[in-house]
Amino acid sequence: MGLNSTLQGDRVHIAILGRRNAGKSSIINAITGQELAIVSDIKGTTTDPVSKAMEILPLGPCLLIDTPGIDDKGELGTKRIEKTIKVLAKTDIAIIVTDISSLTCRDLNSQYGMSPEEEHIIALIEEKKLPYIIVLNQSDRLEPGDTKEICNIIANKNKGIPVQLVSTTKKTGIEELKDAIALLAPDDSSKPSITKDLVKSGETAVLVTPVDSAAPKGRLIMPQQQVIRDLLDNGAVAVVTQVPGLKDVLKRLAGSIKIVITDSQAFKEVAAIVPEDMPLTSFSILFARHKGNLKRLAEGAAAVDRLKDGSKILIAEGCTHRRQCEDIGTVKIPKWLKEHSGRELVIETCSGADFPQDLSPYSLIIHCGGCTLTEKEMKHRIFCADRQGVPIVNYGIFIAYVNGILKRSVSMFPSVNEIFNQ
Repeated sequence: MGLNSTLQGDRVHIAILGRRNAGKSSIINAITGQELAIVSDIKGTTTDPVSKAMEILPLGPCLLIDTPGIDDKGELGTKRIEKTIKVLAKTDIAIIVTDISSLTCRDLNSQYGMSPEEEHIIALIEEKKLPYIIVLNQSDRLEPGDTKEICNIIANKNKGIPVQLVSTTKKTGIEELKDAIALLAPDDSSKPSITKDLVKSGETAVLVTPVDSAAPKGRLIMPQQQVIRDLLDNGAVAVVTQVPGLKDVLKRLAGSIKIVITDSQAFKEVAAIVPEDMPLTSFSILFARHKGNLKRLAEGAAAVDRLKDGSKILIAEGCTHRRQCEDIGTVKIPKWLKEHSGRELVIETCSGADFPQDLSPYSLIIHCGGCTLTEKEMKHRIFCADRQGVPIVNYGIFIAYVNGILKRSVSMFPSVNEIFNQ
């Protein structure tokens, strides 16, 4: 990712869905004006969801997700369909693509004027309350009067859902489709800032950002970048230091520091340096509030003390990255977990999109901050854990808890303090 790139988690996620050979990949190529997706007459060419970050006017930064056909066959086909359905957990806008020439009179008499597979995926989309649009591709294959009639029937049976006629062969209807998609984009104007209610314009936040073997060369990790940018956007002052320089910074800025925000891995050292009366939290805890459910994640921390020998723990990360020798997810957290619990535990890990559907085997889920995930996907993972009765915490909350400083690190958030007052 380049320094000027919009982070994946901050892009509008657009899923392209439909049957095999409906023209999903052709639609992506037409929207972007590039040959990004492989187009073939052979059914099932797209075998896995494929994402491409783009800037599309008038929409702006987005992530287009090409998916396998929802009518795929066989054992492998079933698995591909499952992957397609999982994409909905991170989708902001869904596009249902159907080849207009494949619609028959019998299809037109069904509930949505489409196939059972299309009806099913639309039902799932509506269940998740996602905005969507129906694209009738290859409209040039039928007479204008026929396409108009089909379009009206589908629109009427879809309760006013937008229906767009497109021909990827003739390159018609593409700009109209882009405009229609832009109208469905989520309104981010009401989305809360990461820090605005904690650090006002002109106030100072000290950020403790250790640079170790796990830090990416030449830049800060994503949560640190995002918090710094958020502070600057709000007119606040961001002072960045490492642990060895923290005491000197606190002395120089005595009386003017509003809050200290630290990388979770340095929580114990930083807590010993920062005065008790100075607000202290971590990047990960800020993201637990910004993209997840801070109260729910904080409540899950107590499950650490209920673990038994043989308890199975899932350590989950939203991104995939090269593991370092002191990797937090596979080395440090398992070490701290076993030291705190004194139990012989079974540790499993997952990363990227491979978050398990069945969470019932686990006694606890410890999740990363989710900086690369959308808010929708992070909240969906928390919801899945909650629905299956599995406690879930994130890295920052877990590390604060095992170091005995969780209450202090969330003290500036009134809703979470209710947990400690019960």
